[in-house]
Amino acid sequence: MSPEHNTAPVTPPEQAAKAILARLYTPILPELRQVEEMYRRELSSDDEYIANLLEYIEDYSGKKLRPALLLLAGKACGKLTQDHIILGVVAEMLHTATLVHDDILDDALLRRKRTSINALAGNEVSVLLGDHIFSHAFEISLECTTPVGAREFSRAMARTCFGEIMQVHNRNNFNLPEPKYFDIIEGKTAELYATSAMLGAHYAGANEAVCRAFYDYGMNLGRAFQIMDDLLDMIGEESLVGKTLGSDVEKGKPTLPLIHHLEQVNGAGRKKALEAASKGDRKTLMELLHETESFKYAAAKAGAYVASAKNGLDVLPKGDMRDLLHEVADFVLSREL
Repeated sequence: MSPEHNTAPVTPPEQAAKAILARLYTPILPELRQVEEMYRRELSSDDEYIANLLEYIEDYSGKKLRPALLLLAGKACGKLTQDHIILGVVAEMLHTATLVHDDILDDALLRRKRTSINALAGNEVSVLLGDHIFSHAFEISLECTTPVGAREFSRAMARTCFGEIMQVHNRNNFNLPEPKYFDIIEGKTAELYATSAMLGAHYAGANEAVCRAFYDYGMNLGRAFQIMDDLLDMIGEESLVGKTLGSDVEKGKPTLPLIHHLEQVNGAGRKKALEAASKGDRKTLMELLHETESFKYAAAKAGAYVASAKNGLDVLPKGDMRDLLHEVADFVLSREL
């Protein structure tokens, strides 16, 4: 298998997102480039077959929100160090490994507009490849001057795995209450954002209160990100988003819009929605969820979490970095892909 790099045309939403992020990342651009260079070096192997696999999934690294959050938090709190570079690489490698495993769980065929690694190389190889990346990421984390990064990322990934397990366990559980939904997404998605932001502040010398504020900022961003991901899975366009859509419905995942809809209807209405969900009938579900304004409800929830993320940064002095972190939060809310 030879690597097939992404040659799909860039869509207008992608161009807009890249332009926004390029501006938001300006204060950390030199350090982010160091993260990218180290990430590519570490995602390699002396074995040709494994090297090809790792090179193929380099393109899984997209917006780089997690390492960027880590670097931006560090910049907002003080001086960036080599520890920040190392942990930025670790954050991105952990994210990449979770994507490899997510695509297996979802039977996804596409990732960033290309054939997913599991569709290309099979589930067995993909599971082991994800494990390899996880293991190497934790090895790299031990290069930091203190073990805090390794400890906190280990804890974060344990919670991520817990969230994924609970999501699998609750497939087709359409009686899932909203608080339990948030327990799941806080683990599977938001924890890595929260820990990345907190570690950025910690390694810049921030006190405990500021580190906690950045943890909460990342957690709220992650919650909003996952809600928007739920929305895109239902109402997004696959050609724009660049990954397999509708997998939430097909896999029986109770997402926030669906949970809200089922709380608004009963009798025949509930039966109709459950039948559509059990059949993976995305089109019918979209129509039903529009009727109860469940998409609007979910978007409003995401907006509330973004507002909380921004308000939590009042511990920082007013200035360019706080304003920029507010804009990062707004970007998560406005994402189309």
